Amino acid sequence: MALNILVVDDSETVHAVLAKTFELSGIDVGELYKAANGKEALEILKDHWIDLIFSDINMPVMGGVEMIQQMQQDDVLKTIPVIVLSTEGSMTRIEQLKAQGVRAYIRKPFTPELVRAVVGDIIGSAGVKPRDKE
Repeated sequence: MALNILVVDDSETVHAVLAKTFELSGIDVGELYKAANGKEALEILKDHWIDLIFSDINMPVMGGVEMIQQMQQDDVLKTIPVIVLSTEGSMTRIEQLKAQGVRAYIRKPFTPELVRAVVGDIIGSAGVKPRDKE
């Protein structure tokens, strides 16, 4: 099952790294959407079916926390799994985010193996292709 994924981060480098990470980790991506902040992400969510969101917390215009709070106000958007990617790592912050509906937290920098494991836990094996034998 190919996943439509939205990456919300103000860094073009993170967008590129995640695209490569999905490829390396065997995540079956249908469409990959990019947004530089939460406001752009909410606009994309109005017009496109998204299966999974990877979002930073700190961004200009609208950060990830505010985006998640607005998503929680909508019956459809609140069902989309959100994975937060951030350099912030306090347990208090992670617990707050999970209480607001965030499904997982990945600390930057991350590995393809970690991203694969987290997506597999959330989506199940249908969204992750078997790895090639090396």
